[in-house]
Amino acid sequence: MTDRSHSGSQDLFEPSPGVAELMSPPFSDSTSVGDLRERVAKGGLELLSETETLELLLSRSIPRGAQAVSNLLLQRYGSLRAVLTAERPGLTKFVDPSVAIDLQLIYEAARRLAWSELPRRSLLSSWSALFSYLKLTMAHCEREAFRVLFLDKKNQLIADEVLGQGTVDHAPVYPREVMRRALELSASALILVHNHPSGDPTPSGADVEMTRRIVEAGKVLSVTVHDHVIVGRDDIASLKALGLM
Repeated sequence: MTDRSHSGSQDLFEPSPGVAELMSPPFSDSTSVGDLRERVAKGGLELLSETETLELLLSRSIPRGAQAVSNLLLQRYGSLRAVLTAERPGLTKFVDPSVAIDLQLIYEAARRLAWSELPRRSLLSSWSALFSYLKLTMAHCEREAFRVLFLDKKNQLIADEVLGQGTVDHAPVYPREVMRRALELSASALILVHNHPSGDPTPSGADVEMTRRIVEAGKVLSVTVHDHVIVGRDDIASLKALGLM
């Protein structure tokens, strides 16, 4: 994903009404950051609130004003998780692109940790680990995305790829592209995944029909579709478990 220019948007590192005052004395947060670090040294990170955790993270990238920026980001996104998983163009309306990358690194590290927890044997042997990974990867997405987990004949994971990104309620999916990629990877089976940015994972009629088309295409090429998982804000729906495929 490339950075968009943030010209025309408020830059916290340029003087501007309101924000400039927050970034300057007597509202400097250097004392606050020092206090937070002292608390962590004595009692551990778990003592910090979400706001304090974000402030301490930002203080490593922003010499002054971490507290003000932390408050702004949490007001905009609503939670620490939403901040850390936000898309870079949105973050750069509030922070410098380099700071946005620093924040995204936290999420990427967590994603890779969750990936490492997936079983190296058959992926079908641990749906709980898979669902945890999918929730971490997709529950936060503000736009609908369609991804495919490609499996070998032992149902071991070959690749996890996003094959379509769209709007808040639609992501383009082409069965022939899914199968073309499966053949390129010599995949024997698939798990389809997409998110509902609305937060409700209930499958739509279009979700069921699209799944049917991909299953039919897979039968022609001997590629099995094990499931289609829909990720909501807090829950996950399995079309197979619901008897919809």
